[in-house]
Amino acid sequence: MPFADSAFLKVLKETRQHESFRLGLIKKLETDFDGKVITFFTSFRERDAMIVDQDAEMLESVLSSEPTQKKIVLVISSPGGMPLASERIANVLRAYSPKPFEAVVPHMAKSAATMICFGAGAIHMSKTAELGPVDPQIPYWTTGEEEEPDWVSAEEYVRSYDNLIALGIGGKAKRLEPIMLQLSRYDSRFIEKVRSFQKLAEDISIRLLKTSMMKKRSVTSIRQCIDVFLKQTRTRTHGRMINHEEAKACGLNIKLVDLHSALWHTMWELFVRSDWCVRNTCNKLIETSKTSVHV
Repeated sequence: MPFADSAFLKVLKETRQHESFRLGLIKKLETDFDGKVITFFTSFRERDAMIVDQDAEMLESVLSSEPTQKKIVLVISSPGGMPLASERIANVLRAYSPKPFEAVVPHMAKSAATMICFGAGAIHMSKTAELGPVDPQIPYWTTGEEEEPDWVSAEEYVRSYDNLIALGIGGKAKRLEPIMLQLSRYDSRFIEKVRSFQKLAEDISIRLLKTSMMKKRSVTSIRQCIDVFLKQTRTRTHGRMINHEEAKACGLNIKLVDLHSALWHTMWELFVRSDWCVRNTCNKLIETSKTSVHV
């Protein structure tokens, strides 16, 4: 019964979110944006799915096999990962895009994913889409190292150390013993390493913006403009939403996508189908209208 078989296969493909359902949506976005669209989705559930250097290599492998004369448009959804990897990914996209590449954020591009967007010429967002702070997060164990660590703000961790030092040196503490006991839990070498992490994230963010959508601004001006992305004291938590209005107020080139437009419905359907894959069948997904790579 060929008809029954084809119906069964159609339902099976839909249930498993076969790539053919997404590739058609990517082709439509290529027409809408007049560019070469590539998607980059990573899982929000699995820490192993964080953005790493190998992702830049995978993206380059795909882009090198599909040369284009049009700008590259990156559709990105990710909780983030390693700052150096985000810089490498932005550089790969720039190298293969004849014009400044553009970023599309259908839902959330946080932390290192936000840094990738900093390297774009424009960022397309809806009113519900989110960027996020880029301040580094470090592992912190409240019990033994055999347990899963909590992840805390590097800025908050260093600030707590500095406050203890200030209490001890400034003579404000009535007794030094409690201060010394708390300081014994810190490693000064690790503190310096964490400070370097902070400087690295700031430096990468500023460099990417200085060579893209903030070319005419000074380094000092850029640092001041994106303070909300850099400082934990501004957002309080790493997962805090930075919406299109706040991002635009920082000087980013934000293109608002109407939630009632056909473009938005295509973006959202592609997001839902791609996000289903990185929730259920893989940790990472990179696709173009011709290629699908699962990790």
